[in-house]
Amino acid sequence: MIHVRIRQSVALATGALLAACLSFAAPASASTLTTTRTQAQTPLVVNARWAGHPTYDRIVIDLQGSAPAVTVTPVPQLVYDGSGKPVPLPGKHFLEIRLHPAAAHDDAGRSVYRGPKLQKIDLGKLKGIALTGDYEGYVTFGAAFDTLPYYRAFPLHSPERFVVDIAH
Repeated sequence: MIHVRIRQSVALATGALLAACLSFAAPASASTLTTTRTQAQTPLVVNARWAGHPTYDRIVIDLQGSAPAVTVTPVPQLVYDGSGKPVPLPGKHFLEIRLHPAAAHDDAGRSVYRGPKLQKIDLGKLKGIALTGDYEGYVTFGAAFDTLPYYRAFPLHSPERFVVDIAH
C-alpha cells in the first residue's frame, strides 16, 4: 500500500513538473504577459552658477532629471578631459567636480548646457570655474582657489541640483 502511494505521489509530481515546463515552452505569440522596458534617461547638466555669502562661497550645478553620483576631488591641476590641456584659470588649489552618469548634451548631440565654459571669478575663495568635460557619460567641472578650499558638497532636490559650499 505504501509503494502505491509513493508511486502516485511521484506520478503527480512528475505531471505537475511536466505541465510547468510545457507552459514555459509555449510560443511567444501565445503568451499573455507583456513587459514594458523603460530605459532611465541620463541626467542632464544644464547650468552652473555661483554666489558669495558672508561666510562661504557656493557653486551650484543645475540638473534636469535625477541626480547622478558626484565626486569632488582636490587635484593639483585642472585639465580638459580628452585633450589633457591645462585649464587657464588663476589659482594654486583646485577641485574637480565629476558627475556620472550625466551629459551636457541631448541625444542629437546638441548642447543643453547654458552656463559658462570658462569663467574667472573674484569671490572670497572662489577664483574661477570651468566646464572641463562632457564625454562618455561624465560631465566634469573644475574650480580654482588661491588658498586651500575647505568645502562641503551635497545634492538638493526640487529642482535637482548639486552644491559645493566653500568656507571662507
